[in-house]
Formats: sequence, C-alpha cells, structure tokens
Amino acid sequence: MDSITHIALGACMGDAFAGKQLGKRAMFLGAIAQSLPDIDFVAAAWTNTAENLLAHRGFTHSILFVIIITPLLALLAEKWHRPHNITLGQWMRFFGIQAFIHLLIDGMNVYGVGWFEPFSHHRVSYNWIYVADPFYSVWLGIAFLMLLILRRNSPQRAWWIRFGVGMSTIYLFYCGLNKLKIDNDVRDVFKKQNISYTNYFTTPTPLNNWLWFVVASNDSGHYIGYRSLFDSERKIDFHFVPKNDSLLKQVQDHEDLQKLKRFSKGYYAIQNRNDTLIFNDLRFGQMIGWMNPNAPFAFYYYLQHPSENNLVVQRGRFAGWNKEAFLALLKRIRGN
Repeated sequence: MDSITHIALGACMGDAFAGKQLGKRAMFLGAIAQSLPDIDFVAAAWTNTAENLLAHRGFTHSILFVIIITPLLALLAEKWHRPHNITLGQWMRFFGIQAFIHLLIDGMNVYGVGWFEPFSHHRVSYNWIYVADPFYSVWLGIAFLMLLILRRNSPQRAWWIRFGVGMSTIYLFYCGLNKLKIDNDVRDVFKKQNISYTNYFTTPTPLNNWLWFVVASNDSGHYIGYRSLFDSERKIDFHFVPKNDSLLKQVQDHEDLQKLKRFSKGYYAIQNRNDTLIFNDLRFGQMIGWMNPNAPFAFYYYLQHPSENNLVVQRGRFAGWNKEAFLALLKRIRGN
C-alpha cells in the first residue's frame, strides 16, 4: 500500500498499544514500526532501475527481516521509554505484529513481496486491492486525524481506533470476496469464449475494487480485457497482445532483461517503438485501457536506453487521465 496508509494504520495501532502510557508518542512509534520495511527505498542510491525493482519489497519485506528487527526494535524501545510498565515481550509482539501486517497488506497488490528472501526469490502477490485505494485508506485517515485532535485521556480515542482499523479491515475482506467472484467469472468466460491459456491474473483498476483488469497468457501472447462486478453478460471483449520474444535476440544476454523477466513473472510483451525495444510488464495495466483497448501499458522499460527509465512504475500509472477518462472509468465500472 501507499506510505500514507501505512503511517495512518501504524499510528492507530501504536495508540491502541501504548497510548495511555506514552501519549501521542505511541502514534509516532507505531507509524515508524509500520513503515520500517519501506526503508528499502535507500537501495535506489546504488542500484540501477532494474535492480531496484527487485530490491523494493525484497529482503526488507521478508519474514527473516521481521524476525531480525523485532527484538532489536523492542530492546531500543524498552530502553528509550523508561519508566514504563511495558515488558520486553509486549514490545516484541507490538513491533512484530506491525511489521507482519505491513508484509501482509503489501502482498495484496500486484507489485509482489519477497516474503521468503533470501532463500527464495518468489514474490507473493494475491491482487486483492489496488496499491492506492481511497476506500481502504479513508477510514484510517479519519481515525488518524481524530487521534491527533483528541486529548491523551479522551475515552473517544478507543472508539476512533476501532472505527478506523475495523472499517478498513472489513473493506479488505470485501475486496477478497470481489476477487473470488471475478476469478470465478473470468474462468467461466475463458471456457465459453474458448480462450486458451496456461496462466492468468486479475487485478483491480486504479482507485477502485469493482473494475478488474484481466490477462490470460499462453506461449505466444496475452488476451487482455476488463471485467466489472456489475457486468450482466458472461463475456469479455478480449484483444490479443503478442509476446514477441523473437525481438529479443539482439539483447538476449542483457542483464536488465533477465531481471525484468523475473520481476514480471512472465507477464510481459515486447514492442518495437521508434526503433527502440520496449519491455512492457502487463501486471500494472494499461493507461486508461477501459477507454482505449489499444492503450499503451503503464509499465514500459526502454531496453536499449536504461538511463531513461527513472520512476518506471509510477510514470504511466495515471498518464492520460482527465475528466473524460475518469467519467469513462465510472461508466465502465457500472457494467455492460
């Protein structure tokens, strides 16, 4: 999830854990604990773009990292906040739960998380929720603001914590149910439309959990389409995107290419644009694809010009958005 959401969630959990003993310092501790796995952003200082894609949500989002940092943070907190009646074991549970929840939530979107690093490079992603979903974050944001406003001993603080964490958790379970329904629908559509595939994925489109991006892949390429929870017909208007592996002959041994293939989990397509080879990672969707089925992909990497690939994940995420595109998204969400 986005950093602001992690901060708000961590602050709410911190206040619930030790707000009475530490006051609003508990919110600060919680926000730091919840955000700590994202310290991997510093890797950008010495890695190139392709390496940084794998470093982000890599080791610092692993179970081993949580096991290492939990006792260290607990010892620091126990010594820093004296006198207090919080035991070392309670500190360890607090920091451990915060970090594990961070890993769990980040696994819910398409980027993937290296839970098992360094023993396995498999990246966990179960695609329940878009990386920035306001319908998840708003409850935590409201609770966070109320905790900042209310006095330390206000009895209302506990209610707002339950409200923020409870509503966001309910929404996550709702997203999981949506995921189950969409996957069931698209498998039925694949069968009815005779779509041949070896693997597939579904993931929410930006800022909502009702319109989903669907990709079914085989050895030659990918069938791409959109499915709304409110579509009445068991039908998806797919278009086919060839994988174009044959275009990679001239860069087959390129080190960045091998990292990109690993990062994309095989959901990639190669294009030749203006005599430049483009590596598209399909998992991040298309730029306003619900409006233009042939829209470019949000994630594109210049294989022959690696220096031009700064902010490769973010640069296409909201490209082309305007009032017309937003209204088209709302219309497509309502279903066919």
